[in-house]
Amino acid sequence: MSQDETMMVRALRAGDGHVWKELWKDYLSFYETSLPDAIYTSTFARLLGDDPRDFNAMVAEVDGRVVGLVHYLFHRHAWKVEEVCYLQDLYASPDVRGKGVGRALIEAVYKAADAHGAPSVYWLTQEFNDTARQLYDRIGVVTPFLKYQRP
Repeated sequence: MSQDETMMVRALRAGDGHVWKELWKDYLSFYETSLPDAIYTSTFARLLGDDPRDFNAMVAEVDGRVVGLVHYLFHRHAWKVEEVCYLQDLYASPDVRGKGVGRALIEAVYKAADAHGAPSVYWLTQEFNDTARQLYDRIGVVTPFLKYQRP
């Protein structure tokens, strides 16, 4: 970002629906995925919901333009008394990558997790996501766990 540009991270708002949907579509396209409109509608409602099981979301703005998003949730963990935080989705528009947006979003999740009393924050990425992994290697610690799922 240039010295003239200002970035801020804030909570997702009801009026962000259109720009959020476009960013999330771009994120899902990177992972060669698309979803039906009903999923976008339900996910956005959950991101703004007040059920403790709902996800949370923040967006990054550069000069008032939303350029990134992060989705995260808190959940119980069998090995800990306190809840943990799962960072599910992180995306920055291609034109702002490498300018601190991803880092700012992750650090905002760290801060939210601390405020929630959940010192453990974790996330997954695909092995081939080299660009993002450069950031993740600076801001997190890779673990030896592999993900399996039901076929």
